[in-house]
Amino acid sequence: MRRDVRTVVMMIVFAALTAVAAVLGWWNEKRVEGVARAIDGDSLILDGEEYRLKGVDAPEYGQTCDKDGKAWRCGETARIVLSRELARGPALCRSSERDKYGRRLAVCAIAGMDLNAYMVRSGAALAYGAYEREEAEARDARRGVWSSRFDRPQDWRAAHPVPHGPRPAPVPAPPPRPSP
Repeated sequence: MRRDVRTVVMMIVFAALTAVAAVLGWWNEKRVEGVARAIDGDSLILDGEEYRLKGVDAPEYGQTCDKDGKAWRCGETARIVLSRELARGPALCRSSERDKYGRRLAVCAIAGMDLNAYMVRSGAALAYGAYEREEAEARDARRGVWSSRFDRPQDWRAAHPVPHGPRPAPVPAPPPRPSP
């Protein structure tokens, strides 16, 4: 009997702590909306600050992939895909944490569309702790990097170490793609 009471009390305390943590996450969330520019396939500049798309890992800007025995610039392509989406309108990014380099980790949207999910679904980026369903869809349809042989970005970075320093300059947004 005493053990049952102790278990119930522990469950109530755990639920209360979970609720407090959720409220604090919401309280600390930063929401920024405006014109954003792509740095690479998973990073952007918004309101003068660098954001990294949370749950996403795109090929590095200098990374190449192999399609039918020919190298193609999959990292550069990822930045182009992100740039085109950012050109569609203002980005709304929500962030409550930072990565080890001090960049804000964010979930961003353009006109209500989850940009992080789009990058993975299009095959321009891979799932990195989230968006596994979108990655499976891209892989099954052989979109983007999934139409070629490639190293996962984290493996490519390990084989090509560079200190975190200057990044490619953000590109101006390209003209929006025509509507079908």
